[in-house]
Amino acid sequence: MSDSNMIILYVDNAAASADFYKSVLGKPPCESSPNFAAFQMNGGTMLGLWSRDTVAPAATPAGGGEIAFTVPDAASVDAVHAQWRRNGLEIAQAPTDMEFGRTFVALDPDRHRLRVFAPARR
Repeated sequence: MSDSNMIILYVDNAAASADFYKSVLGKPPCESSPNFAAFQMNGGTMLGLWSRDTVAPAATPAGGGEIAFTVPDAASVDAVHAQWRRNGLEIAQAPTDMEFGRTFVALDPDRHRLRVFAPARR
């Protein structure tokens, strides 16, 4: 079996979610159709956005989860937080220091969690 290389989020509106992630990621989708969009992430993983009404077999509610973005240091966490707030993202957790490092959590239009963090220096 090969390694996992795509994360797919089920969304209400693929085009609207693609616009949101285009703004957050600073790049357009590499693939787009009325019910699906995909972004090539810097590490090689793909982020897919699939209209939940067209998923087959139909999606069922699942447990919570989040997409995490690592930044180099605590100042970068605060800078991304400030930029995302200026861009109107809903913030679920303000920047805070946790055992693993400095972090905050924002929400996408479908309320998927987007965590930005800088690992604690040991």
